[in-house]
Amino acid sequence: MESTSIVDRLLKNMGNMHELGRQRAFELGNPFYAKFTEDGDYYRKELPTGEKFLVTVEILTDENDMPVKVKDTIIKKLN
Repeated sequence: MESTSIVDRLLKNMGNMHELGRQRAFELGNPFYAKFTEDGDYYRKELPTGEKFLVTVEILTDENDMPVKVKDTIIKKLN
């Protein structure tokens, strides 16, 4: 019987990418941003503390067009 690698199993279920990205952001001490259709043009920002916000997001870049900072503006706090 052929053994399936961890990468192959992860790629079969692409629905888990959201959770993996969220976990990694929190491990680094960063907020996690996600876009959901029900939020319209806004993003959801989740902090490692569990607080959630609806925000607008602007990606600031350097002279080489490389992202250097995420600037967000809170629209409202979510429950």
